[in-house]
Amino acid sequence: MPGPWWQSLRARFEPAPIADPLWRRALAGCPLARRLDPERQLQLRQLSALFLARKHFHALAGAVLDDYWRLLIAMQACLPALRQGGASLRGWREVLIYPGEFKVRRSHHDDRTGVVTEGDEIRVGEAWERGPLVLSLADVQLDLEQPWDGYNVVVHEMAHKLDMLDGPPDGVPPLVDIPRRRWIGQFQQAYDRLAAMPAEHCNSPIDHYATESAAEYFAVVSEMHYSQPELLREAEPAVAELLEIFYGRSPAEGCEPAGYCRAR
Repeated sequence: MPGPWWQSLRARFEPAPIADPLWRRALAGCPLARRLDPERQLQLRQLSALFLARKHFHALAGAVLDDYWRLLIAMQACLPALRQGGASLRGWREVLIYPGEFKVRRSHHDDRTGVVTEGDEIRVGEAWERGPLVLSLADVQLDLEQPWDGYNVVVHEMAHKLDMLDGPPDGVPPLVDIPRRRWIGQFQQAYDRLAAMPAEHCNSPIDHYATESAAEYFAVVSEMHYSQPELLREAEPAVAELLEIFYGRSPAEGCEPAGYCRAR
């Protein structure tokens, strides 16, 4: 009789299918997935099963996870990976779930003075290169309740994971159907336009947090592709076009755009 090692190997290549009742329940609870066409829903179901087989979930600091919430997280994580396929899930294995916001310790080096300072930063999500995906369960739930407000922490962090498939995050994920020069040029112009706006007087629907870096810009506009594509298209049509080629048509097309007032 095959041992646990064989079962583990088989699950890696032939993940157990998601049970119909669980899938229907999760589909009802995930508006982004519910609005996909039947073909892409089937692809999402298969990719989510692979995600669940390959990734180890860890509930921290009192967070409570069950099969339903693990599937909801997997579905949203796999949405940005649909066109890239299972190979885009490589390079990492852990999903860490906190009940809400969490603190991370950061060091900052001042290039001018050479002084290194340390401090805590509050996060709702993080993605480490070849390390875990870290999420606030409260924010995952909020994104499911308010799917069209421009924010989605799972999509944001998965955009970072895709970006890091070819090295440190730089806002340029591995590209197949898009010339790299075109991507870099269009994104750089859009980034510069947003960075030129003072944060306190920014009239763009793109969160000014995107100006933290090219990697953050890519992650922020990826959120908008899935939740406010019409506003993104009005603000930066060239970026919106590239994201549609990269990710496919947004499930939010046709939805009324919500206000963009949620604090990051």
